[in-house]
Amino acid sequence: MTSIYVAIGLGVAGLVVIMVAGARVVAAARTLNREIAAAKAQLEPRRARLTHQGDETTPRAAYDRG
Repeated sequence: MTSIYVAIGLGVAGLVVIMVAGARVVAAARTLNREIAAAKAQLEPRRARLTHQGDETTPRAAYDRG
């Protein structure tokens, strides 16, 4: 009878460890998502400027010159 209680206790303890690890993974994923969004927001204006600048410096084709 004691071995049954020990087995159940170990099973519950194992589930608690897995739940804690899962909660930490979810929290880390949320933090990473926020950091990626902040970096994207910081880089977006620069990307738009570079894209716009690339259009101005691209030479026109010979048949486009009037």
